Amino acid sequence: MAAVFDKPSVLQRIAPMFQGFDGPLAFAVFLLACAGMVTMYSSGYDHGSRFMDHGRNMLIAASIMFVVAQIPPQRLMAFAVPMYVVGVALLIAVAVFGITKKGARRWVNIGITIQPSEILKIAMPLMLAWWFQKREGQLRPLDFMVAIVLLAVPVGLIVKQPDLGTAILVMSAGLFVIFFAGLSWKLILPPFLLGGVGVLLLVILEPQLCADGMRWVILHDYQQQRICTLLDPTRDPLGKGFHIIQGMIAIGSGGMLGKGFMQGTQTHLEFIPERTTDFIFAAYSEEFGLAGNLFLIGSFIFLVFRGLAIALEAPTLFSRLLAGAVTLIFFTYAFVNMGMVVGILPVVGVPLPFISYGGTAMVTLGMGLGILMSVSKAKRLVQS
Repeated sequence: MAAVFDKPSVLQRIAPMFQGFDGPLAFAVFLLACAGMVTMYSSGYDHGSRFMDHGRNMLIAASIMFVVAQIPPQRLMAFAVPMYVVGVALLIAVAVFGITKKGARRWVNIGITIQPSEILKIAMPLMLAWWFQKREGQLRPLDFMVAIVLLAVPVGLIVKQPDLGTAILVMSAGLFVIFFAGLSWKLILPPFLLGGVGVLLLVILEPQLCADGMRWVILHDYQQQRICTLLDPTRDPLGKGFHIIQGMIAIGSGGMLGKGFMQGTQTHLEFIPERTTDFIFAAYSEEFGLAGNLFLIGSFIFLVFRGLAIALEAPTLFSRLLAGAVTLIFFTYAFVNMGMVVGILPVVGVPLPFISYGGTAMVTLGMGLGILMSVSKAKRLVQS
């Protein structure tokens, strides 16, 4: 009888916290984290404590993931409206009295200096998933219009800062939720077709549109320069086109198997700008080559497919929409970063998940992983 009243050990108490963790998802993240630490050690060797800081950021992200994973999806719904309202309010505060650095007003001081646009990367899919959950079974075209307005407000404020990279990520997160909620293909295809025609016209008319003195009304000068540089990096090889040209040289020189760990000449002779942040993929490619790239891309694909599988098996509409959107945020991060480094997308300042240096982005990734773990845990509880 005495055994009945024995207190459980510490291990027995904390074991349930780890039982809901999704093993395949954790394995994919582990592979990417290892690749990130190895690459940061090489590319950040002369950046002081950057390697140690990157490891610290990963530990912080892992802690956040663990905490968020303990919150059931139903309780996450309670954070949707407050996070969205606070995020938009802070974006308005940035527009009114924000802090300007390097020509962009993206930060606000509320006792500490923060970048409110980062909040919207998670708040936006939360808010829209909450919106569609409340209207489950009775969705009308007006509900999709309201969702688009909810998305357009923060995206417009972020573009105005200007911060095109974050605006793309926030807009993508919202559009993914709207798509998964059942938006008709009749409304999806026309914008894509118009975008394709626009890109074709840009390529054909590039000499006229990018001529000296030409100004595009709807874009900032720096955004126009990025597009023109993408179309022809040799237009300014030592200026605006330097990033793209050096990135492509580094990737090409890596060959099939790469030059080897710590042997990248473009990296260590400092030809690659931002080699620990936005252009770290170029440094990785130079040292590990095509084989390393296939490993990295394969790890991201595995992560995305596992996240979509979690979303597909989610027990509620809210968790299904949220998990699907968060998963495709990881895809957007990776696709946009790799695309801009290899020269098929404009340089917009989007980090490569788990590889690039950056504390704020790592926190956002940790929250996203925590949400996926939470949904996976809820699915297992329902099945049991």
